[in-house]
Amino acid sequence: MKRVREYFSDMYVEMTQKVSWPTWEELQESLVVVSVAILLLTFVVWIMNEISNLTMTTFYQLFR
Repeated sequence: MKRVREYFSDMYVEMTQKVSWPTWEELQESLVVVSVAILLLTFVVWIMNEISNLTMTTFYQLFR
């Protein structure tokens, strides 16, 4: 039981005194960067899906 108590005590010290938490402005900047990246990736996947759909539709119509 002593080891468990020591673990949680060390964890508390680590999280309150040693961890560098981001500021509100840094969080907002990160949110913008992540949101833009998600939008770009979504657009790229959508374009790839449309190209694949067009390719397969054309291919099936040729051999129909």
